[in-house]
Amino acid sequence: MGARFQPDGRWSILMGGSRLFASSQFVRLLVAGTAFCAISGISLTQAAAQLAPQTKLRLTVVKWNPTEGEYQRWDALGGEFAVTSEGTIVLPVIGAVAVGELNSSDLADAIATRLQDQIGLVRKPDTTVEIVEFPPVYVVGDVNAPGQYQFRSGMTVLQTLALAGGEYRDAEGTKSQEQIRLISELQSTDNEILRSQSKIARLEAELTGASTIAFPPVPATGPLAKLAAQVYAKEKIIFKARANGLERQAKSLSELRDLLSAEIDVLNEKIKAADLGIASGEKELAGVKTLVEKGIAIASRQSDLERLLAGFRADRLDQVTAVMRARQSITEATRSLEGLRDQFQTDVAAELQREEASLDQLRFKRDMAQKLLLETLASQSTAGLPGEDRTVEFTITRKKAGDASEIEADEATVLLPGDVLKVSFLPSQKPEDIGQ
Repeated sequence: MGARFQPDGRWSILMGGSRLFASSQFVRLLVAGTAFCAISGISLTQAAAQLAPQTKLRLTVVKWNPTEGEYQRWDALGGEFAVTSEGTIVLPVIGAVAVGELNSSDLADAIATRLQDQIGLVRKPDTTVEIVEFPPVYVVGDVNAPGQYQFRSGMTVLQTLALAGGEYRDAEGTKSQEQIRLISELQSTDNEILRSQSKIARLEAELTGASTIAFPPVPATGPLAKLAAQVYAKEKIIFKARANGLERQAKSLSELRDLLSAEIDVLNEKIKAADLGIASGEKELAGVKTLVEKGIAIASRQSDLERLLAGFRADRLDQVTAVMRARQSITEATRSLEGLRDQFQTDVAAELQREEASLDQLRFKRDMAQKLLLETLASQSTAGLPGEDRTVEFTITRKKAGDASEIEADEATVLLPGDVLKVSFLPSQKPEDIGQ
């Protein structure tokens, strides 16, 4: 729609492809009404509602411009604003405006008055306030989908309950699945505890050097009896294999020491033989030296004996060195043999410590699963079964002037923006229960 002032004092209005002529008073009423309807678009109920905190508003300011002969929007002063928790809105030029108990129409008039005073206008500008979005309502309690939901004018408690998915009912199938899961977790944890206890018994037997394992007792019948037999058999196999491995290593080191000792004995015999050869060579060399000095024997004979004697002495040194190496190897084998048991004890003790910590965690996990299962069974016994009659209680928490108050409600109670609806479903008491 467009409007132009004509020289004859009338207004030319272009509307829907047709041009109409009207007086100035009619045009002002038409333009103001059109602007309000086009911009606001809200019901009378919404316009009359009080503006709660978090309410989103759209402010539109228009002013008649006689020079141009048309209404102009002051976009710099308008826009979308939200009511603060203190009950105010902050606008350009005029600053904070207290909403208080005003509705949208009263607030628009108050803003127009403030603008007129602040800017110094002769007439108040045409101002409209549109409620863009109300604060949500909140639903908590025994509903399928608790949370916040968009407020609609005239929304009742029953409608809000429908938006939240209705009454929350933990289906019997879901409860059964939870119970099955907890029971399965308990059985699995018990099995792990049995395995852990069996391993600890085997490690303790290895640590003390026992020949047999003292397994923890289990019932002769029941789900753990068969598993215990299998676990105990495997632990015995591991126990025997580790003991045999340790024994083989110790035997190997002992045999190595015996072999080295025998080698030393042989080397000592060789050293004795070398000593005899050296003594015989020295005696013969002394006789040859005398003959050479007398000129009876030649000098080459003396040289040959000296070389032979040096060879005997070198062989003896090699045999002595071999004896020293063999004794060093015996020392290393002895140290390895003694450390073999110590290292085995250290490894077993560390593994035992880790397994005991794991057993403590398994027991804690079992206790928690038992408590959850008991709570599930207790809740199932008190919550009622599907199809059983249940009573419902509605409570509305509403803030007013910064103070929250609780209001008892029913299905037809109308909610206000920002209300918190609490829904509680309780099993209906039978007459005999009431008597008890």
